[in-house]
Amino acid sequence: MLTPTYTVLYVADPHASARLYATLLDTQHIEASPTFVLFMLENGRILGLWAKSAAEPAADFHGSGSELAFRVGDDAEVDALHDKWRETGLRILQAPTRMDFGYTFTAADPDGHRLRVFARSE
Repeated sequence: MLTPTYTVLYVADPHASARLYATLLDTQHIEASPTFVLFMLENGRILGLWAKSAAEPAADFHGSGSELAFRVGDDAEVDALHDKWRETGLRILQAPTRMDFGYTFTAADPDGHRLRVFARSE
């Protein structure tokens, strides 16, 4: 079975985005060049931030066509992250709400990528 290990987001400024994601993910990048920044996450996955202007073939992605989802343990963690992310200046697209899969909120990074935090319903 082929399993995705990398997620790459096309961004306007990889280094500005890296500062934001370092705060959100509570980790630092492991590699950087002028057009790309790489994070190794605790679960073994890799997050890359690639300058839209340098991507080949050209990236015509305009944000909000996909989302990064972060599963947390309970509703209180959802609320705490919502407050923290709102304080960092992220645009909140969906306030904390109960949906059929659990309790969730959605934010957007400066490039329009959707960031969802959720706790599964029991």
